[in-house]
Amino acid sequence: MWPPSPFAARPHSSSDHSRAMLRQAVLLLLHCFASLTLGQYDLCKSLVSTDDGAVWEQYACQPKAQSMKDYMRVKVDPPGITCGNPPERFCTLENPYLCSDECDASNPDLAHPPQLMQDREHTGRITYWQTVTWARYPEPLLANISLAWNKSLELTDDIAITFEYGRPTLMVLDKSMDHGRTWQPYQFYADDCLESFNMAPKRVPDLSPANITLVICTEQFSRWVGSKNDKNVKFEVRERFAVFAGPRLLNMDSLYTRMESMKGLREFFTFTNLRLRLLRPALGGTYMQRDNLLKYFYAISNIEVPARCKCNLHSSLCLLQEGNLQCQCEHNTTGQDCQRCKKGFKAKSWKAGSYLPTPNGSPNTYCECYGHSNRCSYIDYLNIVTCVSCKHNTRGQNCQHCRLGYFRNNSAELDDEGVCIECNCNQMGSVHDRCNGTGFCQCKDGTTGPKCDDCFPGYYWKQGCYSNVCDEELLLCQNGGTCSQNQKCICPPEFKGVLCQQSRCEGGKACNTASTLHLLAPLVLLPHLLATLTAH
Repeated sequence: MWPPSPFAARPHSSSDHSRAMLRQAVLLLLHCFASLTLGQYDLCKSLVSTDDGAVWEQYACQPKAQSMKDYMRVKVDPPGITCGNPPERFCTLENPYLCSDECDASNPDLAHPPQLMQDREHTGRITYWQTVTWARYPEPLLANISLAWNKSLELTDDIAITFEYGRPTLMVLDKSMDHGRTWQPYQFYADDCLESFNMAPKRVPDLSPANITLVICTEQFSRWVGSKNDKNVKFEVRERFAVFAGPRLLNMDSLYTRMESMKGLREFFTFTNLRLRLLRPALGGTYMQRDNLLKYFYAISNIEVPARCKCNLHSSLCLLQEGNLQCQCEHNTTGQDCQRCKKGFKAKSWKAGSYLPTPNGSPNTYCECYGHSNRCSYIDYLNIVTCVSCKHNTRGQNCQHCRLGYFRNNSAELDDEGVCIECNCNQMGSVHDRCNGTGFCQCKDGTTGPKCDDCFPGYYWKQGCYSNVCDEELLLCQNGGTCSQNQKCICPPEFKGVLCQQSRCEGGKACNTASTLHLLAPLVLLPHLLATLTAH
């Protein structure tokens, strides 16, 4: 027999039932409302109703996109590249003989420090950072602008750099994924890509899904169009997303599926630092004119970096704490990027969340297959990711259950090879070879014990348990009979029946006479036997 369940239903009144139904309805409405008002992957968990009561259902989640210029730390080099020390005059490209502008670091109204690249110009007056002029030509005028966040971020839209007085004719955008220790080019910008970088010019619309992460050189943002017409230099993110999600980004499921399945795609939009390498300033659409070097310089009024905190799909909130952005981690994870397990949870079980299955993804609270499978498969028509060929007697979508005929070893972690123990049910005494979560098998009538290999009182074992025919306590043999191995009564000659309860004679008196004669027969024959012995 099965042991009683700890979750066995208790009697309840109709009012209890009504309250339970109302609670379930409210929970369902809240869940639906949250799903309608939130975007994809905004929700880390939701309270849902089950047969065992309300439980938290976990989802993959990520913070909202925001402008990261408020949090970036700006550094320019080499030292002395910012104008104003000593004070210097400037000319404009449109009118190279109008040189009335001045940069003076000691005068707040005339200074152009680096922080003006990230300020918000509420007054309408444009403020900008500016370099010294190209007075040392033909020595190159080089400037590096490093942007740091001390946090992993993911781009969500185009990076836009606004240049005053002309866009550079040569520039490189670099990124770092290890806080500036190493760098890699993100995109090259030139008025002649082949001459400057030995690269054929490309535009993002020229890319295909197969090479969308290709580092390109573009001429789109480097040719002279006049400082008042177009000031922006972009790193195009939205057009790359559109290759998968469509021109209006309506099919985000397709993009997130590619993010999960296409190697390197998600990492392509991930960074901790950005760097602008300014290699040659705007020339005004002409060749370099050495007679007026005061019109050549760099000036940046704004840098926009739309991104979100990278939290490995384990957080929907990212806050500034002690000067640094910090994911507010869920799913038993911790760290600035939710990149490891909380204390008390095995570190080797950590895994980033998954965008699949859409639209809620999987939080991957533990290692996806707990080490019981080497590969997973995405089943498109079911929209699920499942482990393939679970080992160590496990089964399930994440190899998180035990095979039939095995039960969970509660002293072992889920990723332990010995997590599932064989039930070992006695084939003769059990209904089948399966057991419950504590290892108890389902026994046949009269059989007991965790493995169904013992009998209840009143039963005897003979390749299974059978009811006792007789015993020395309750099923006593009658009329002088004796019980043999609980299987039968051995009766005196004049009685019969299972318990020797039935006389062999049909009439009581005749049976008594016959019985007396039967007992006296040896005495009647005794004189005849003695005479025979004497004669001999």
